[in-house]
Amino acid sequence: MNEDYKIPFTAHLEELRSRLIVSFIAVGIGFAISYAFKEKIFEILTQPLISVMGEGDKLIFTGLPEAFFTYLKVALLSGLMLSTPVILYEFWMFVAPGLYKQERRLLFPIIFLSSFFFIGGSLFGYFVVFPLGFKFLLGFASETIRPLPSMREYLSFSAKLLLAFGIVFELPLVITFLSRIGVVTVSFLKKNRKYAILIFFAGSAMLTPPDIVTQVMMALPLMVLYEIGIFGARIFGKQRPDDNDGES
Repeated sequence: MNEDYKIPFTAHLEELRSRLIVSFIAVGIGFAISYAFKEKIFEILTQPLISVMGEGDKLIFTGLPEAFFTYLKVALLSGLMLSTPVILYEFWMFVAPGLYKQERRLLFPIIFLSSFFFIGGSLFGYFVVFPLGFKFLLGFASETIRPLPSMREYLSFSAKLLLAFGIVFELPLVITFLSRIGVVTVSFLKKNRKYAILIFFAGSAMLTPPDIVTQVMMALPLMVLYEIGIFGARIFGKQRPDDNDGES
């Protein structure tokens, strides 16, 4: 395709519509598959909490339809996770026409890495952050105060964290992509590292529950991912003369 050829705006809208339809279909298929195993999926999802609860403690539901709707949301969340590679593929294919030919060759590695980082972030939240965060939060129980988490509250809490960790773990790819198109440079990233760290802690405070454990457990990986992003920008980004300047 001629790189100077301009696609009409209506064509962009039509393509966006078709890719959204494919994404929704993928989520729907994932939802249908997940719903068949909804109880098992919810059991796995609640395992980090159950493992740190007291003996005999269980989750409860306080409204008659709560369990039914919770299982629906569990299936939807699982379907969304299963369809993540398809959604990311459709997103990058929509972006592809705006890239140069040599940049479009990187799309499939980017799609793979996008899925890898998203799933990796969610798994980090599940296996590392959940046990530590839940143990900290349940530590406020006493002889007169007993935690009774409900199914709805737990699902809302855990889904928010899983999606948040999956999204923020895309940071290295975002930085590398911005560097590739010339929006940021390696030297800019180094010079503004201290501001980035401040943003990480502020963003973690907004994305996580109001406890210091989960906030720190999100901010610290972001600092590491930022450095990985700088490394990716150095290799794949547009090279500038000031990119070889010393650390700030």
